[in-house]
Amino acid sequence: MNILDKIVLRKKEEVAHAKQLISIHDLQTTRHFDRTPLSFKEFLLANDRTGIIAEFKRRSPSKGLINGVADVAEVTQAYNAAGASALSVLTDVDFFGGKTDDLLAARAANNIPILRKDFMIDEYQILEAKAWGADIILLIAAILSPKQISDFGKFAQDLGLSVLLEVHNEEELERSISPHLDAIGVNNRNLADFTVDIQTSFDLVNKIPDEFLKISESAISDPQTIRALKGAGFNGFLIGENFMKTDNPGLAINEFVGQI
Repeated sequence: MNILDKIVLRKKEEVAHAKQLISIHDLQTTRHFDRTPLSFKEFLLANDRTGIIAEFKRRSPSKGLINGVADVAEVTQAYNAAGASALSVLTDVDFFGGKTDDLLAARAANNIPILRKDFMIDEYQILEAKAWGADIILLIAAILSPKQISDFGKFAQDLGLSVLLEVHNEEELERSISPHLDAIGVNNRNLADFTVDIQTSFDLVNKIPDEFLKISESAISDPQTIRALKGAGFNGFLIGENFMKTDNPGLAINEFVGQI
């Protein structure tokens, strides 16, 4: 059993427990549920934004503790001020050290789109994302069937959320494309063994239909890489660890953006 299998197994337990604690009705009556989500596309393509989806991440299975002291409101506000097009906030507890309060704090402090970064396996989690103030959800092709991707995508879009599909190879891409998606992200990190290869993005960019926003994820640590990815046709760039591993993620993104 690889790490992705372990995460999904644990996620099923988490979702079952969450359903017992908080009903769908309770989620639907939260103050954020009636909020109109921000447009991922609008912010990603805005001239005054960088295309960077800046991630708040405390730890990961591959790196262990990345940053145990950063304040989510402070860091995400700095990301926003530096020109991030969107924020990515981890809500997985056991493997990434995330929590619901991180997303709520990021929402309270910012008015740019927020991606709930988690392993979505149930419509209940999409309702949670809406209730917590997210604008975008992530669907991971490696853990979902084509039908689940289509069904979850439609369910999210009906709630006004944008949908980012994450793929790792051409096979996942070809079987997972659905009209109920807004963006397709190429994860340069293999979730089975956590090795990274930026070439994955360059290999797949032209295979992604142009109707979708194109995002490159992970293994981006050099401003020159952003320029190359833009030239290849990518609209967005998800960066987390590169900023979070520093003592001052806000300063790190400022310096990075200054070199693009």
